[in-house]
Amino acid sequence: MTHNLPSGTITFLFTDIEGSTRLLKRLGEDYAVLLAEHHSLFRTLFEQHGGREVDTQGDAFFVVFPRAKDAVAAALAGQRKVAARSWPRQAVVRVRMGMHTAEPVVAEERYIGLGVHRAARICAAAHGGQILLSQASYAVLADDVLPDLAFRDLGEHTLKDLDRPERIYQLVVPDLPSEFPPLRTMGSTSPTPADAEAGDRIVVAEDSVLVREGLVRLLGDAGFAVVGTATDADELLRRVAELRPSVAITDIRMPPTQTDEGLIAAQEIRRLYPEVGVLVLSQYVEPRYATQLLEEYPERVGYLLKDRVSDIAVLADAIRRIAHGECVIDPTIVSRLMRRRRRGGAVAGLTDPEQELLALLAEGHSNDGIAERLGIDRGTVEKDVAGLFAKLEIETSPNDIQRVLAVLASIRS
Repeated sequence: MTHNLPSGTITFLFTDIEGSTRLLKRLGEDYAVLLAEHHSLFRTLFEQHGGREVDTQGDAFFVVFPRAKDAVAAALAGQRKVAARSWPRQAVVRVRMGMHTAEPVVAEERYIGLGVHRAARICAAAHGGQILLSQASYAVLADDVLPDLAFRDLGEHTLKDLDRPERIYQLVVPDLPSEFPPLRTMGSTSPTPADAEAGDRIVVAEDSVLVREGLVRLLGDAGFAVVGTATDADELLRRVAELRPSVAITDIRMPPTQTDEGLIAAQEIRRLYPEVGVLVLSQYVEPRYATQLLEEYPERVGYLLKDRVSDIAVLADAIRRIAHGECVIDPTIVSRLMRRRRRGGAVAGLTDPEQELLALLAEGHSNDGIAERLGIDRGTVEKDVAGLFAKLEIETSPNDIQRVLAVLASIRS
């Protein structure tokens, strides 16, 4: 998909569905049908207008065009098609779009430079149905004769993580909506670092711009303040040193080798900044990385599979637990470890309720958290945990972190 990327002066176009999480909750399995229709529609339009798809994550597209006017034509065609289409179960679909024209560096089959970030941030500032342009894109387009097309100057706006304010323009055509709320930029509706509560300040590190921007959007919708982002491990360490967030979220595989740079950065953050929690995300089930992270720095750490990120309730719960000093292990990791030990040993002799309790303990849940999940009182949980530990010959510890380590050791033994 990314071979022979266009170079020189090009225009980036980012798109995503506004309120996609709400649509997913409302439509359930039908959301997959809607997403497939959305992807097919936009891929056809991008190809018709000479666009090259760089990346796709969930409902978001990152596309590049050799000419700015082709990006505009594709965006307008997309908005018209979305508005005219009958979506599954009468769903209302609104797509926000942002574009920026730049001369980026192409390296290792991807674009390098602030131009990509600027385009993504402009898209994030838009509302569903709105098409926004940077000053650079406007300057290129201003001399072109585009029928029935006008540009509305929305003024200068500060975009997250970018030092220079950006003058943003909105495309206006007679047959599409033109009135929208204020842009979602710093100083308007987005929470700022000063407004964020102590447990809500987040730094996100992810080299895929679509995954990163999608995560920033989800966290913002959930009430967290993303005070900084990073594209590699070195930048993550600089951001943490500068911003001191409550939690840093990082992909385990980061440039340049795409192996374990994120894990190494997470360990370094815990060593240098004990007050900063770390949540490591992985696309793969890798128990050894999870246990390695916990054994070295067991407090304020978490390990989740990327599949969990789309469930904002799970992600928010993990972040808040880490910010409060707990540890979090993905249930799939725990399940994989327990399956390995069910053929023999003490774990194999546990009843189904005991195995469920053991798994919840290994995932880092406190007694209160377990009681809430199982619908029982705290006293019953304490009694069941004591019985389980006696059966497995695990020494009881009042410290939740030490308890998790003891449980994981028992599962792996």
